[in-house]
Amino acid sequence: MAHPRILHMITPLKHMSPFDVNMALDAGYDAAIPYTNVTIEDVKGLVQDAIFSRGPEGVKRTGMFIAGKRAVEALDMMDRAKQAMVPPFEISVFSDPAGSFTTAAAMVACVKQALREKFSTDLKGKNIAIYGGTGVVGFASAVIAALEGATATLIGYDGPERVKKFAEDINQRFGTNVGYADGSTEEQKTELVGNADIVFAAGPAGRRLLTLDQLKQAKNLKVVTDVNAVPPSGVEGVGVNDNAVPIQGTKAVAIGALAVGNIKYKTEAELFDQMIQSDKPLYLDFRDAYVLAQKLTA
Repeated sequence: MAHPRILHMITPLKHMSPFDVNMALDAGYDAAIPYTNVTIEDVKGLVQDAIFSRGPEGVKRTGMFIAGKRAVEALDMMDRAKQAMVPPFEISVFSDPAGSFTTAAAMVACVKQALREKFSTDLKGKNIAIYGGTGVVGFASAVIAALEGATATLIGYDGPERVKKFAEDINQRFGTNVGYADGSTEEQKTELVGNADIVFAAGPAGRRLLTLDQLKQAKNLKVVTDVNAVPPSGVEGVGVNDNAVPIQGTKAVAIGALAVGNIKYKTEAELFDQMIQSDKPLYLDFRDAYVLAQKLTA
């Protein structure tokens, strides 16, 4: 009798996301077991309990998912999980805190597709303003964009110090040159969008970050994407269903939350499937999600 496919799902939060549990079971896991209030110190013990109880063949049908709401914490937990493996007792690990790594990957892939199809260009050399830059989507999208050769700037909303720390963490960890800026005032936000080729709006649900008048002042603007699906939109003039739809009064096109969400959903599902199908352990984060999202938008 084959071992059942088991996914151990860890989070530092009070609850595991039902969205991710559903995704895992729909992808083909027989059981998805949540572990909540997990600290980084707990990870080694949980991993080794999971690997040593199943044998070399059983571990091939065992995985671990890392949730939460902070990018650095999730990546550190993944590193700790990898260090806990004892080959051939080694399982696959997938990190996607708050679903944000797959969302960021889908967002950047959708923007890249729009640049290719509407403007015959790509991300290299583009100035990208990332509003909501202190969130997980902002963090991951900045890394992806920077690795693609873009100039990415994280924009905070509560002074420069917190967003500066996010940019420093990214650059130290990934060897990138991500910038940062304070967007606390409307004047600051207008100035920043005025220099942008691309806008990533990754702010809190239901919070307006940019107005249409601000977009109209950005003469080089090509693509605006907003991952907020809760009214009001994060960017005025961007509809949730928009997929490279022209924005009134500008030369730019809009990509809305549901267009991004469609690619995000497919990306997360396929990454779970990769874990199930692989005979070798996989370690998956937003970079792997982006590779897959690009294939889905090719």
